[in-house]
Amino acid sequence: MKAQLAIVVAAALTAVACRGKAKADDMAGMDMSTPAPDSGQQERAPVRLSAEQARAIGVRFTVVERGPLTRAVRTVGQVVPAEPNLAEITTKIDGFVDKLFVDATGATVRRGQPLLTVYSPMLVAAQEELLAAQRLARTVDSTDAEAWRNAQSLLDASRRRLSYWDISDEQIARLERTSEVTKTLTLNAPFDGIVLEKMVVAGQSIMGGMKLYRIADLSTVWIEGAVFEQDLGFVRVGAPVRAELTAYPGRRFDGRVSFIWPTVDSASRTARVRVAFANRAGLLKPGMYATMFLEAVIGRDVVSVPAEAIVQTGERNLAFVVAQDGALEPREVAIGARAGERFQVLRGLTPGERIVASANFLVDAESRLGAGAAGAMPGMDMGTEPKRP
Repeated sequence: MKAQLAIVVAAALTAVACRGKAKADDMAGMDMSTPAPDSGQQERAPVRLSAEQARAIGVRFTVVERGPLTRAVRTVGQVVPAEPNLAEITTKIDGFVDKLFVDATGATVRRGQPLLTVYSPMLVAAQEELLAAQRLARTVDSTDAEAWRNAQSLLDASRRRLSYWDISDEQIARLERTSEVTKTLTLNAPFDGIVLEKMVVAGQSIMGGMKLYRIADLSTVWIEGAVFEQDLGFVRVGAPVRAELTAYPGRRFDGRVSFIWPTVDSASRTARVRVAFANRAGLLKPGMYATMFLEAVIGRDVVSVPAEAIVQTGERNLAFVVAQDGALEPREVAIGARAGERFQVLRGLTPGERIVASANFLVDAESRLGAGAAGAMPGMDMGTEPKRP
């Protein structure tokens, strides 16, 4: 069988070469002022093959399918903390760090856990002002309406001043109840997380607005990567994504696209894509690199064929359809996106039609020879069966 296939293929190539030489000879002395038609637009004729001949040259058939079509978009990204889960710990008053409860970067903290205490003369003075306003309000004659309103206004202003410095209502109520001035302010963790940065040491002088800690909740992280411009049309928010990391060979992490940047980088022709991943076990660490595979949906109900079933001439795309009489008829088709080993077919083919799926270059060569009315490929004239040796 292999020897027979080699003979047929050699015969096909020889026939094509001979036809090319014959055409070159015919063109001798022709007026070349009129350009010859482009080879991509050369006419094709139906081809007839017996089952034995189809097997000999490796022709296989397939059926045009309709259904969902997806393609995998591969990119590389980096693990970063999810921005909504980041917090900068600051204070609104000037003072000095009295005591550090969390004194190392990378430490794990829990919601409400004390981070540090700050001694502030401003805070002490504000508390004393509140206690003075409270005493004044108690001594004012309630029958004097204007004096009573002024005293209450001063008391409320003293309370607001402390609340603006993040002193809780509970702490203010305790101060008014006990009259015990607290010289330090305690700052607590806003949520469970990891200390990414610590920018303060014990005894340090601090000012209002200075960043003291940077804390991140890493139960959810982002992986940000870049997708090429030609793939952007198939990437959707909510699309499933698979990530693989060299730190965990053979293990996959599943996430979903949460955001696609509205701009494209003019130099790399890519747009950034953000994918959210659950990270309860803490395996995904900020700074890690990951390979991501995005499932890009071309369509939920599209016509598609194997990529090898399409003959691409450069000017048009052809498929050979099996007609009712068994002939292989060339048909021009319009193709869309490619998904792995399949092409989306926009028009030209109908679901259920049987087409040639392999050895298309040989079938196309015979189709062009047949259209030239110069004789068929040796051993492929379907008018009569080829003679057996």
